[in-house]
Amino acid sequence: MDIIDAIILGIIQGLTEFLPVSSSGHLELGKAILGDSSVPEESLLFTVVLHFATALSTLVVFRKDVWEIIRGLFQFKWNEEMQFSMKIIISMIPAVLIGLFFEEQLEAFFGGDIRFVGFMLIITAVLLYFADKAKDTNKKVSFKNAFLIGISQAIAMLPGISRSGATISTSVLLGVDKTKAARFSFLMVVPLIFGKIAKDIFSGDLTMESGQSVAMGAGFVAAFIAGLVACTWMIQLVKKSKLSYFAIYCLVVGLIAIGYSYFG
Repeated sequence: MDIIDAIILGIIQGLTEFLPVSSSGHLELGKAILGDSSVPEESLLFTVVLHFATALSTLVVFRKDVWEIIRGLFQFKWNEEMQFSMKIIISMIPAVLIGLFFEEQLEAFFGGDIRFVGFMLIITAVLLYFADKAKDTNKKVSFKNAFLIGISQAIAMLPGISRSGATISTSVLLGVDKTKAARFSFLMVVPLIFGKIAKDIFSGDLTMESGQSVAMGAGFVAAFIAGLVACTWMIQLVKKSKLSYFAIYCLVVGLIAIGYSYFG
């Protein structure tokens, strides 16, 4: 992999981690349209590097919130910080269970079935549309809502369902304040990303090819910067009720994918 490829992949990862367009769905569409041989395969280490970069960008944007979560966990008092920390943990449960017990079944959906991806993108579009029309509130995420949002995050492991789109939409449709919904959506995925990184590291499957350190570094920087921009931008878009633009995009791409599956 050369530096340009690494930068492009880093930018794609940084943007799609936060924008509600489903990075996994777009990757499946790219493989189907261009052919598997035309889409360069990322090494596991490079994937880990990119995910670490986007997780780090989230920590930078929400550094005050992250500090409150950490402080809440170690104060051992049932205060607001501790409660928020517990809500983050509760939201992780569905995705962790899916990852531990249904990994093989989940991987079966990543076989280039773009018709399935198209229908999932349309579902994402519907969620984004209704979330965009929801009324503003001042409600916080409750413990029950945290688990329900966690279920939507687990469902979003399917290609075509946007993780950020599903979790933010679910939060807003449950009556949570839009800004708080975006904040919770981005923070709840950070422990999962670091958990997945730790799992990959301890699996012993990570390898570094000679001469790839520069490309790895370029991809990391690109993903980190793109993640900073996308995360900050997405918060503003949710606050200003601009999710309908992404709903239209997902609808169009979903219909194209379904049409291509029949006539392509």
